[in-house]
Amino acid sequence: MPFKVPDVVAPGTLARQEQPTLPAPGGLTLRPWAPTDAPAVYEAFQDPLLQRWHARVADSESEALGWIEDWRGAWAGERHAHWAITDTATDRLVGRVALRQIELADGQAEIAYWTVPSARGRGVASRGVEALTRWAFDEVGLHRLELTHATANEASCRVALRTGFAAEGTKRGAVLHADGWHDMHLHARLAGDGGRF
Repeated sequence: MPFKVPDVVAPGTLARQEQPTLPAPGGLTLRPWAPTDAPAVYEAFQDPLLQRWHARVADSESEALGWIEDWRGAWAGERHAHWAITDTATDRLVGRVALRQIELADGQAEIAYWTVPSARGRGVASRGVEALTRWAFDEVGLHRLELTHATANEASCRVALRTGFAAEGTKRGAVLHADGWHDMHLHARLAGDGGRF
């Protein structure tokens, strides 16, 4: 039985091209992950604040390398897409931004991000989210991007609001962290929304 509604984005839109490198404002670059990023990812995940908001910890550089291999391979599956956020001048890792739970047919995905401790408070996450959001809407053709964060993570809430992701509500007891179940704020942005860019 045929669907009455066509796919928002055709299957293969991502997989038939190489994952792009994207410029971001303020001297940042979003680029595909490289195996040489493993030491920096391992170091980032030794940070207690990063560990607080993530379910995974890296016990070794080889484990971080495994994550990177997974992130690099995810592109072809069109369900997740991960970028390293780097300083354009030095290629030093300052964070990560990703599209998760990509549903091309529905035109939707979820934005995720983190930054290394030395990059916090400098707008790195916001600039990475802006660049990826612009690409997802303008180049891929997605319709809706969601962003969720623990209600206690005020820094992530500021990033969401600063980048035009409107607050839509609270998902009660939605994500299990090491310290228990967390309520999550749900934010979203539509391709037709005005605002930043």
